Amino acid sequence: MPESPGTPIRLLIADDHPIVRDGIRGMFTGDPDFEVLGEASDGARAVELARTLHPDVILMDLRMPGTDGVAAIKELARLGVAARVLVLTTYDTDRDVMPAIEAGATGYLLKDTGRDELVRAVRTAARGEAVLSPSVATRLLGQVRTPADPLSARELEILHLIADGATNREVAARLFISEATVKSHVLHIYTKLGVNDRAAAVATAFRRGLLTLGDG
Repeated sequence: MPESPGTPIRLLIADDHPIVRDGIRGMFTGDPDFEVLGEASDGARAVELARTLHPDVILMDLRMPGTDGVAAIKELARLGVAARVLVLTTYDTDRDVMPAIEAGATGYLLKDTGRDELVRAVRTAARGEAVLSPSVATRLLGQVRTPADPLSARELEILHLIADGATNREVAARLFISEATVKSHVLHIYTKLGVNDRAAAVATAFRRGLLTLGDG
């Protein structure tokens, strides 16, 4: 996340097609709220640039030659790179979506996403909050499983707010509890769902039927 409210969100674009990279860059060029730091044509280069340029958000394609997007996301997580990864791809099949989310992607969008929606998604991802395209959310919803350890009513309430994009501070204000209490509940949610971030929690909740597209 940018260091202060007036600091642009710093972006890194990873895609093996130059015309796609040019198109994405063009969406953000001229907007003072964003700064494109660099471009990569494969996952290995994306990891290398992320370590040196310190972007806030990486727009990551999945299917690239050499090191693909999922492998790059895993490597970024292993190295402790703080950047949020927003997958931007053509594919929304099960074999693409779940590995990316489970690897640690903050969000998953398709390349037919419009500029306004993409800009909103980047802002959301920069805050570390989940972003899922409707088709991806629908696909996850269809993979219903019964949770082994049911969430409490309060945990479900917090999970709904997280899915709506609320930060821990906003959840605390809405529920009239402390931010520390929210963090504790969120950790319990992660543990019960077997995940380690918000995007994976929301994805798993949709898959298990804990959240539906009509919620919120």
